[in-house]
Amino acid sequence: MADDALITALRDADAVKYGEFELSHGGTSDYYVDKYLFETDPRCLSLIADAFAARLGEDTPAGVALGAVPLVAATSVAAERPYVIVRKEAKEYGTGNRIEGTLDEGQRVVVLEDVATTGKSALSAVEALREAGAVVDRVVVVVDRQEGASDLLADHGVELESLVTAGDLLDAEA
Repeated sequence: MADDALITALRDADAVKYGEFELSHGGTSDYYVDKYLFETDPRCLSLIADAFAARLGEDTPAGVALGAVPLVAATSVAAERPYVIVRKEAKEYGTGNRIEGTLDEGQRVVVLEDVATTGKSALSAVEALREAGAVVDRVVVVVDRQEGASDLLADHGVELESLVTAGDLLDAEA
């Protein structure tokens, strides 16, 4: 069942746009979920952080840079626990890390994401965390666009959970 308060907050933040949009994976869509509008809205961010915190269990939250950093930071505060950030690639200066924050071998981690479409970004983060020694079997997203992310992640032993689906969000707009 969808979180009605979150759906209302996403709509109030004007995070769902209609028109023709090119998506990051190269496809097009007649709607767009603007993560920057909901990630910069304090009401949305608070609701998302609380919902993510409630789903962490004992896992350490991880966010993909740049988009999920506000989400994982707010979740860390709500859950009162440290988090890690996964860069898209290792930085070429300083420590050269791809994973920022403290991560121990065998540590259980859940990847937090904003919007899942194909799941490639989330899978890349999962693989980087696993290469660093983490145990990762879940990704939790704010909005699942229901366009293949769940299947791709499942093929790699990862469950996709969402706070809301595109279907929930678009039905609420009707």
